[in-house]
Amino acid sequence: MARRHAASTMTGAAGLPGLAVLATGLLLFAVALVAVRWQRRSDRDPRRDAGRDLPSMIGIAVQALAFVAVTGSGTSVKLDPLGAPALIAAAVTAILTGGALALFVWSTVALGDDWSLVARMRQDHRLVTHGPFAWVRHPIYTALGTVVIAIAVALGHPARLGIALPVYALGTWLRIRSEERLLHTTFGAHYVAYATRVKRFIPGFL
Repeated sequence: MARRHAASTMTGAAGLPGLAVLATGLLLFAVALVAVRWQRRSDRDPRRDAGRDLPSMIGIAVQALAFVAVTGSGTSVKLDPLGAPALIAAAVTAILTGGALALFVWSTVALGDDWSLVARMRQDHRLVTHGPFAWVRHPIYTALGTVVIAIAVALGHPARLGIALPVYALGTWLRIRSEERLLHTTFGAHYVAYATRVKRFIPGFL
């Protein structure tokens, strides 16, 4: 009995409500990403780019590993769908994914044509400091990190955050190092003043 309980603890327990909420949230994220990419077709026009950065692409790959780490395998759907644990997990997942999606969309709207998957500067690039960027410098990475946490909650694998979050932090560090270098080179003292005033991920804290 103890052995079965230990195995259950390691594999994690999920509920159908949480999985349904997570699937819906990830689908909406995918739709939002495709929509933004479609609207920002200029991002794929090399004639409008002043430069792209390979390390940021490596950072994307490392961030993807964090999602793999938190998803993993061994999840079993064994929580009573109408029980408190399953419903609480679903509610927390809904709050996390909903907040992350709203922050992602708000951020891409604020960035406009300056949004892109990889670090690069357009010839007419702007330093965006309004919208969510008035509160944090990298709100999209805050949103994606929140999704990592939501996946762990929905799948019943909070312990995996011990691996997934450091991996995500590493990938994010690689990306922001490239992005901030480009922004500093392009905007100089204006970006330094902005970076001094506004935190990276959590307002007033981090």
